[in-house]
Amino acid sequence: MRILIAEDERDLNKIITSKLTKEGYSVDSVYDGEEAIHILSYTDYDAVILDIMMPKKDGFAVLRSIRDAGKTTPVLFLTARDSVRDKVEGLDSGANDYLVKPFSFDELMARIRAMTRVSFGTADNILTVSDLTMNLASKVVKRGEREIALSSKEYALLEYLMHNKNIVLSRETIENHIWNYDYEGGTNVVDVYISYLRKKIDGNRDVKLLHTVRGQGFVLREV
Repeated sequence: MRILIAEDERDLNKIITSKLTKEGYSVDSVYDGEEAIHILSYTDYDAVILDIMMPKKDGFAVLRSIRDAGKTTPVLFLTARDSVRDKVEGLDSGANDYLVKPFSFDELMARIRAMTRVSFGTADNILTVSDLTMNLASKVVKRGEREIALSSKEYALLEYLMHNKNIVLSRETIENHIWNYDYEGGTNVVDVYISYLRKKIDGNRDVKLLHTVRGQGFVLREV
């Protein structure tokens, strides 16, 4: 699941990004409204955490750009403004939820889960590739009837591959999306985690789902 954080308080932004990444989410972060509008113009997210009071463009302007583009992406306003009027204005403007600072990370996580459950609905929260399934709400992964235990990073990588099933993804694309830093050709972190996933998903099975395409990257292929 991919989340955008638009928050101009850099320390808070980094803390939220770090904690969500450890929970297995793929996170992009920006520090002002113009950056948020720009990245949203070419990237789709499963949820957006949006501060209201930001430089250049405020959260309301960012939210309007999301809705004007016809996107129904769940949006949570994160703000120090705690009056009833502010909350009503935020929700009436098209936000899905409203969380006042300071807040607990457990509450933030609960609100993200609730928003995305509603967004995915009851059918769309299951990703499938042949007999491999991933429940985005419960985070349960199965191959056939066997449940597969994954680390948070393995889960994020598998989710990305499943969202892009039958599409060859380069190492650079995967690394930028999952690890959120520029690809440097010498690193083998993608290969290491692909190897972890391959052992857990395919193991000794006759039918393999995860494939390496020489010179191009990796693909989770439906059979």
